[in-house]
Amino acid sequence: MKWLEWEPFYVQILDKMGYDRGRDREAAFLLRELLLENKNYILAEDLKKRINERVHVFGAGPSLEKALGGEKFGGTLIAADGATSALLEYGITPDIIVTDLDGRFEDIKGANKLGAYVVVHAHGDNMDKLRAYVPKLKNVLGTCQTEPLDIVYNFGGFTDGDRAVFLAEELGAREIILAGFDFGEVVGKWSKPYLTEHTPIWETKKKKFEIAQMLLDWLKKNGRARIINL
Repeated sequence: MKWLEWEPFYVQILDKMGYDRGRDREAAFLLRELLLENKNYILAEDLKKRINERVHVFGAGPSLEKALGGEKFGGTLIAADGATSALLEYGITPDIIVTDLDGRFEDIKGANKLGAYVVVHAHGDNMDKLRAYVPKLKNVLGTCQTEPLDIVYNFGGFTDGDRAVFLAEELGAREIILAGFDFGEVVGKWSKPYLTEHTPIWETKKKKFEIAQMLLDWLKKNGRARIINL
């Protein structure tokens, strides 16, 4: 996904969600600064070595529990933010975590210690979390939703889940299998640290689901990888 191709999608997202483009840009530069200061970053070519032709991407939807209880997973395992907690509950360490740091950080940090690479996303609303958490991680790849920087990438995608799919496609996956991508009226209990059970969707989350679905539909038609939703 080239920036000129992604920018029209980004403009739609700004309009629909009411985000501040300037703060998104500020967050990207902050993430770059933190990664350079802590010397804990990796590059896209480092992450690419972990991407097999077959990739499973785990979202935090309610159906994830059923998938984890009944499926065997091969290839590269990518957890979208809060899904990391569910995988750890089932004794699975993801190869890669894609997160804007909204999930349970202790689980993200724990999986990172076990070997997971962490793709940390910068946006205007998570700068405090970037400052608090990025220095505590290792093997971090930075991403943003504005123009990419030298060590902060933009592979496309908006929510943690669909960003993980765009990343996998960009870095060489040929088959991407989605688990826990429900996009329904219920939000999975792993989506936010304060949730203890699956809960009815709220308006902001509904808008995010709509954008994520639109982007995944576009990628299915225009990308190289075959995308299958369990």
